[in-house]
Amino acid sequence: MKQVRELQTQPSKAARRRALVEAYRTELGQAYKGDGLAMLNHCRAGTVQLVLTSPPFALTRKKRYGNKASEEYVEWFLPYARAVHRVLREGGSFVLDLGGSWEPGRPIKNVYQYELLLALLKDKRAPFLLAQEFYWLNRARLPGPIEWVNIKRIRVTDAVNVVWWLSKTAAPYADNRQVLRPYSRSMLRLFENGYNAGPRPSEWHIGDTSFSRNNGGSIPSNYLGADGDTDLGYPTNLLAGSNTGSQDEYLKACRRLHLRPNPARFPLEFAEFFAKFLTKKGDLVADPFAGSNTTGWAAERLGRRWRSSDIEGDFVAGSAARFALDPAKALQKVRPHPLPRERRRALTM
Repeated sequence: MKQVRELQTQPSKAARRRALVEAYRTELGQAYKGDGLAMLNHCRAGTVQLVLTSPPFALTRKKRYGNKASEEYVEWFLPYARAVHRVLREGGSFVLDLGGSWEPGRPIKNVYQYELLLALLKDKRAPFLLAQEFYWLNRARLPGPIEWVNIKRIRVTDAVNVVWWLSKTAAPYADNRQVLRPYSRSMLRLFENGYNAGPRPSEWHIGDTSFSRNNGGSIPSNYLGADGDTDLGYPTNLLAGSNTGSQDEYLKACRRLHLRPNPARFPLEFAEFFAKFLTKKGDLVADPFAGSNTTGWAAERLGRRWRSSDIEGDFVAGSAARFALDPAKALQKVRPHPLPRERRRALTM
């Protein structure tokens, strides 16, 4: 009953739509400043092929952009998940990137990502299925927590996020031929020189033609290593990458306009992988926690329609630079009240 009462006190759908402010649009998409629920409620049911997002994590150390404590996380996120379920096509996918966190004051990992996963699978109102789990390796992640990793030396750097690929049915649209990786040198030699067929110590039986056909690339697995999986002969479900580049157009615009950049960006390759794998050209992709709008940028580059939103006006305005649009105009839309002097000066430069 507690959950029902709290849901009833939330703003109506009409109120959430009014809270949306369109910051900019492109040929294929629109970016909004506002709550992700408002953006999702603005979408018609059954129209979105992919929701790809990375909401604020349940971190012990609070971030300026806001994040819920682990004990509140599931209850906070369920309304968003139900809205995603409503807008997804029957063959659509929901890809959710979640970083890890630690128990306060103890070298023990928090398990909120797994609690959330179970809640999404067991939700009677809008149940999801787990199509597959992925893992994103952030090669540039700084060592931490400092006390356990750097000082006492009893833990190692926590550099992997879990990524849940969820769906409404057991057969969401997917095509791994769209994300094939280059064959390794050893695999190319195998095509040229052949291999020994027969049983293996692992009890697999390799047929005479099992690996004789060149299909143009190796099938990805759920370790998606940008440069670490090609020697395996096939891609995996670990995505490797980082967001440390400082010279892209987004960050340049943030510096020029004195905007606060989104500190939790995922790489373009991350978003492009799932857009290629789980959508076709012309499909609609949405991100309710868009930050710097990497999801929209990837969708635009690949010919997918997109919708994005974020409650942080600075993040939304700066992301216009990804599309060669003027972030100053977007800033004026999302911040209609008087701007600080240094921002007014930047807008006129």
